[in-house]
Amino acid sequence: MDDSDVLPHIEKLVDEEQKLTQLTQQGVLTQDQRTHLHEIEIYLDQCWDLLRQRRARRQAGLDPADARLHDEDNMEFFPQ
Repeated sequence: MDDSDVLPHIEKLVDEEQKLTQLTQQGVLTQDQRTHLHEIEIYLDQCWDLLRQRRARRQAGLDPADARLHDEDNMEFFPQ
């Protein structure tokens, strides 16, 4: 996977997150949708982290392909 693969994937997830967030604001989000929104938020953090890793590795002269998606337990979460 390269950066050009990661960015469209992130954009798709952001769109889905926004739709679910709108449902939250309207007060019509189901429990399954809440769970899905939480999963999207975690996966988005992982994807952004992967993209940052790839860019940092590239800037350091290392192979960006060696960047890895961290599991949820090893992520530093950022406010949404």
